Amino acid sequence: MTNSKSKTKPAGTPQAFAQAAECLKTLAHPVRLRMVQLLLHGRYTVGELAEDCGVPDNVASEHLRLMQRCGFFTSEREGRRVYYQVAEPHLANIMECVENRFLSGKRRK
Repeated sequence: MTNSKSKTKPAGTPQAFAQAAECLKTLAHPVRLRMVQLLLHGRYTVGELAEDCGVPDNVASEHLRLMQRCGFFTSEREGRRVYYQVAEPHLANIMECVENRFLSGKRRK
């Protein structure tokens, strides 16, 4: 027996999901998630991000470069310092999901 009503499928193409998967894979790293969290609350330099995340500056720079390629961040030079900030507003929604699920103190089993 078939349903006489036609189902409305959500939008999306394999190409769009491939791009989304690549960017989500880029986010799927503890240092990168922390950088996103920090940058959602203000501008930071590579050195500040590296110190907070406990990684060398060159490692932090590589993480930032990968995330910039996905369009997540922009950078702005002020004198000798380069500040990073969030360019993709949807990161706030993703981070909210992460924080609610993993940082809220209510762990699911």
